[in-house]
Amino acid sequence: MLIDDYVAGLNRALEGPGGPKRDLVVEARDSLVDTAEAYEEAGLGRLEAERLAVEEFGELREIAPGYQRELTATAGRRLAALLFVSVPLTTLLWSLIWAFFPVNADDWANRPEWFLPVARALDLFHLATGVLGGLTLLALTWGARWLRRPERATRLLAVWVWAMLPVTLLFSAALQYGSQGPTGFSGFLPGMLLSLTTPLLNGLQLYCAARCLRLTRRPRPA
Repeated sequence: MLIDDYVAGLNRALEGPGGPKRDLVVEARDSLVDTAEAYEEAGLGRLEAERLAVEEFGELREIAPGYQRELTATAGRRLAALLFVSVPLTTLLWSLIWAFFPVNADDWANRPEWFLPVARALDLFHLATGVLGGLTLLALTWGARWLRRPERATRLLAVWVWAMLPVTLLFSAALQYGSQGPTGFSGFLPGMLLSLTTPLLNGLQLYCAARCLRLTRRPRPA
């Protein structure tokens, strides 16, 4: 049937988060079916009713770009929300960890002079990432009506995430291996749990950022 073919073409033309994409396609199908049923009630045959419904809905090359922009903005909102919550929260938890470990403050006596500046710089960098995530989230939600190119904000945030990775790794490696810090961290359960959670969150951030880069790089569907 014409509606089935149209919806299948729309589904192939779009790329983005699975749930929102499915919702958009289902919404489009429901609208087409309702329009076709209205034409049928007016006395038209099913095939003619579907043809008119599809014609009224618009050609795929005209409809698909708008749907794709919404999916791209949705992916950007997800990444922004993830950064806004996870990055400051992880930084806060690590600050709490180092407030209680080590128990003996003398264990830090041999740390180099650059340790505290680097640690603070890393915290500020994470704070900036959380703020950028929050601002992007606001821009893609409340400010969406004034944002003419939401894909630009989405791409900017994704590029920032990938730029953040080497800086974070470099600073973290310097703090971990370039200083003579306290021993016994492997037996400190809260620290070990956070050590396992942080890479998982980083991996999720990179995955979402990679998807945003892919969506903003692909040509508009025809």
